[in-house]
Amino acid sequence: MSTNPRLTRRNADELLVGLVSVSDRASSGAYQDQGIPSLQSWLDDALLGTAQYATRLIADEKPLIARTLIELVDEVGCDLVLTTGGTGPARRDVTPEATLEVATKEMPGFGEQMRQISLRFVPTAILSRQVAVVRETAGHAALIINLPGQPKAIKETLEGLKDADGAQLVPGIFAAVPYCIDLIGGPYIETHERVVKAFRPKSAVRAPRA
Repeated sequence: MSTNPRLTRRNADELLVGLVSVSDRASSGAYQDQGIPSLQSWLDDALLGTAQYATRLIADEKPLIARTLIELVDEVGCDLVLTTGGTGPARRDVTPEATLEVATKEMPGFGEQMRQISLRFVPTAILSRQVAVVRETAGHAALIINLPGQPKAIKETLEGLKDADGAQLVPGIFAAVPYCIDLIGGPYIETHERVVKAFRPKSAVRAPRA
């Protein structure tokens, strides 16, 4: 597995992101991965500030997934790691197990909300097993979230559901990500409200720069 050197922030509020696509077929070259491009495109559109990315395309192997998550948090220094794929009930779907293995805290609300969003579209959303966790080391912590495998579902779970006029019907999970990253000691992340409005308690909202 190739590795990137530790990412270095170009400014204090830059988000360092790990993007992991878990797929036997895509990692073997049988078809082109769509997960990582979809994730990066959505983040580039949603984030108000800058981000750096470390990407990994790997097979559905539990030890490999766990090693990759540890590398991205502990060695590369990512604040946020998003995975796509490997979260169903099939025998090769082991991303949640690998994610829980490297966790120091589980964040069950993220998985609960993702399934609530997906149930608006398909009853088989109850088969999804996405989890979210925090991994902590002595001097760093990161949020790790398992996302669905399809680009449309990735967008829906991150962004939420809106009506024809753009009013929010169901909040997406990314609305809670910036404040979670605040709480674990990461950079201050802001978003474009037209994509997703980040929520923070009033006491945690930073005054606009002069």
